[in-house]
Formats: sequence, structure tokens, C-alpha cells
Amino acid sequence: MMQRHYSSLTIAAAFIGAAAFAGEAQAQQQRAPGAGAGSGQQLQTVPGEWFKVCSKQGENDICNTQFTLVADTRQLITALNLIEVSGQVNQKVVQAVVPTGRVIPAGVQVKIDDSTPVTLNYSVCFQDRCIAEAELTGDLVSKMKRGQQMNVTSINFQRQPNPVPITLSGFTAAYDGDPKDASEIASRQRELNEALQKQAEDRRKRFEAAQNAAKNADGEGGEAASQ
Repeated sequence: MMQRHYSSLTIAAAFIGAAAFAGEAQAQQQRAPGAGAGSGQQLQTVPGEWFKVCSKQGENDICNTQFTLVADTRQLITALNLIEVSGQVNQKVVQAVVPTGRVIPAGVQVKIDDSTPVTLNYSVCFQDRCIAEAELTGDLVSKMKRGQQMNVTSINFQRQPNPVPITLSGFTAAYDGDPKDASEIASRQRELNEALQKQAEDRRKRFEAAQNAAKNADGEGGEAASQ
């Protein structure tokens, strides 16, 4: 029987490959007017993909098959990690990473197509995200390989469910295939950074254009009223 709270290795593994988004997320949001979670503006997601990364920590080999979904503001929407640790420690863990402001007792529900949902219990929260986890079973992996879509649902502070769909296309190839090497991940991250920076600049220009249009409209209205 596995413990409810897993080792620090599994927590560290959750950030292998996916951590590249975290460092700039808050600064990017500050540079994106009107893109905050409470602004009422729907976030535009950046297309993600399943991939596997592996590393060695001490006497342990760690592999993480993961999918990270972020907004074009770099705000984390949801990440899913299938972590396998072998060596001195042997663990298999499935993790969902969601934004903060969640109802903790509700956990996170992971549902594949029309199957019965699996509940992941929260184990830790950081400043910008919370991690929920459960034992990774062969049954769950099999369902993911056969499935089309996974829905990851957390409950926000308004007690409303936030279902996030994640495609399972490409999962089997990533899970069964070779891990990506560091240079491939770095190249992928550079491309994503460039795309996000361009989107942020376009968003800033649209915001400024809308502000200028509103000012011009107000000015014309004031002149008409004075005549």
C-alpha cells in the first residue's frame, strides 16, 4: 500500500521539463494587461503535446511522461505528470498540477472518455500552483492508451468545477518511446518562448489600440456635446 504523501523525488519530478514556464509566469502576466484570472477575459491556450523526460537523482532513475497546458500569458492552466521512480526508491505516481485558489478537500478528478473518474488528493501547494496525486496504476495507463480525451477537473474558490480537456493523442508514443534529450527540450522551449513573446506583443498592441480608440471616441463625443 502506497503512502498518501509521496517522496520529495516525485515532487521534484513534476517540474522536470515543465518548470521552464514557472519562472516567467508572474512577470509575463504583469506585462499582459487584462489577462489576469479575475479579469473575466478567457485565456487563450498554447497547443501542448505529450512528451517524456528522464533524469537521474542520486541512486534513482526518474521518468516523467507529461502534458503541460499553459495560456498565451504563460499562466499555468493544468499539467498532468506520470512519474515513475526506480532504484533506491520505487514509486509510480500520477500528478495533476493546477492553479491555486482550489477547494482542497474536493481533490482533482481525472476522467478518461466515459470511464469512472479517478480522484487525486492534494499533497502540496506552492505560491503559483497546487499538486494533487495518486498511485499510477496499470489500469489507468491502459485507459489512457485506449482513450481519446482526458478531463482534469478541480473546484475553484467559488466552488465551481473547472474541467480542462487534455488530448490523449500522442500519449502512447510518448509513454512507450524514448525520452527527449536536453537539447531537444531546450530547442522546443526557445520556440515556445518566441511564440509567446510575439503573442504578448500582439496582445499589447491590440490593448493600446483599443484604449486609443476609446479616447478618440470620448473626445469626439465631448466636442459634439459642446456645439
